[in-house]
Amino acid sequence: MTTQLPGRAGPHRWLVPWVFVVLILASVPTGVAARADAVEAPRNSHARGFGEGWECDRGYRSVDQACVAVRVPTNAQLDPSGTGWECIRGYREAKEACTAVEVPPHGFLNSRGRDWDCERGYTQVDRACVAIRLPAHAYLADSSGRGWECDRGFRIVNDTCAAVEVPPHAFLDSGGRDWDCDRGFQKAGRSCAAVEVPANGYLDASGDRWECDRGFRKSGTACVTLRIPEGAYLDSSGRDWECNRGYRRNEDSCLPVAVPANGYLASSGRDWECARGFKRHGGACIAVPLPANAHLGYSGNDWSCDAGYRRQGETCAPNVR
Repeated sequence: MTTQLPGRAGPHRWLVPWVFVVLILASVPTGVAARADAVEAPRNSHARGFGEGWECDRGYRSVDQACVAVRVPTNAQLDPSGTGWECIRGYREAKEACTAVEVPPHGFLNSRGRDWDCERGYTQVDRACVAIRLPAHAYLADSSGRGWECDRGFRIVNDTCAAVEVPPHAFLDSGGRDWDCDRGFQKAGRSCAAVEVPANGYLDASGDRWECDRGFRKSGTACVTLRIPEGAYLDSSGRDWECNRGYRRNEDSCLPVAVPANGYLASSGRDWECARGFKRHGGACIAVPLPANAHLGYSGNDWSCDAGYRRQGETCAPNVR
């Protein structure tokens, strides 16, 4: 027999604190339990798939914390949400009911099933489908408001298709409703006139205009020789000229670029620039005057003060702390 010493806890001493905790929790209702008692889920509802609360079963809708059955009229069905209704195909909604769509002869229900369209060869006039009167040399065309278009080689004139009159040296254009002139001819009213190409000329890509050969330029209806001055060459177009490098254009001639001492031709070849350490002054390059505590700038045509100095007029003054 084991004798328990006074003042020492027994083998179940760890149960004592938990008994008090259980008693306290039992006496205080949780927030969830309180909410559950306050808001009870009504008939024909179920717990939400996520979060708290409830929602009505399919075929019911929430009204004043209750789930009321959706009244589906004849020729209707529940909508995708399950809380309303929509008419079945061939019916349309009218005053909380579904009435049949009246499809006239030569008509059919459209893709939504709430209205109708006319069959091919018919057009809608009021609430009827009337046959399209197709003139000679025409064909049905859904893209046209008339419901028809003229055959190639014909154009619409009033409600008929009239033949396109193609003059000599012409052909039907890609649309088939008009004509264009053959290459070497150009439109002149309702006919095609030959393009008169002068000597030293040729038809351009369009075929209804002309251009001058390389080394010639247009002058009225003729191609005249292009005069190239000394120190120049034909440009890429072949209809004008440019000065050689080291020359610049002056009206109809090329003048040499006069590069001063301590200068060099610019990248364009039409002007000059001063070498590093010199700056432009009129038509000459003069040395850049460097004051004490200064150095040439990045451009090489001006100066900047050394570290610890600042520019003050044409001198460099020490920074004042």
